[in-house]
Amino acid sequence: MLALLVGLGNWQVRRLAWKRGVLAAIAAAEAAPAVPLPAAPSPFQKVSVTGSFRPDLAALFADEVCDTPRGPVIGGELIVPLERPGALAVLVDRGWIPLDRRGAVATPAGSVTVVGYVHPADHPGPFSARDDAAGRRFYTLDPPAIGAALGLPGVAPFVLIALGDPPAAGYPVPARHLPQPPNNHLQYAITWYGLAACLLVIFAAWSRQVLRA
Repeated sequence: MLALLVGLGNWQVRRLAWKRGVLAAIAAAEAAPAVPLPAAPSPFQKVSVTGSFRPDLAALFADEVCDTPRGPVIGGELIVPLERPGALAVLVDRGWIPLDRRGAVATPAGSVTVVGYVHPADHPGPFSARDDAAGRRFYTLDPPAIGAALGLPGVAPFVLIALGDPPAAGYPVPARHLPQPPNNHLQYAITWYGLAACLLVIFAAWSRQVLRA
């Protein structure tokens, strides 16, 4: 049990170092200006991409309840492919929309430039919700799977999360900042090490009692 508790504490220390690296990369990307999309962008890098939206292939990602002037409303992230001449299409998360506005969101026509950050692909786990490819409802941000379901010959291996202010029409609501994942690994490590210390104290007290008997 002692080895298990210490091992869990050590694991959280390693996770702490990893999370600090992620947060540092996000902070650096937040402060940096957007750059033209490179061939191999880094996760969370702020980039700009030019192309043409395909609103006929729009999809919805996740189920999320947000506060609106009408009160709490269920909706999701509007995913729209951005086609680029001579390059793979990029799936763009344009922002949150109410479920009842899914077919009533205006999409810029012609060539547009989108500024956002790179979100690496996710992969479904054993407990992930099942995608509804026919209904274009997805619950895992997996670009190859989404692109194939939309009938695209190929897509970039990441999703571009659009940054900006909401349009005059109100939707979609893009991200305003890069994500800020929580970093609780230090307190987790302290908890596991603390439990290990308590175990030693209890064992020492038990051993002393046994030796006195």
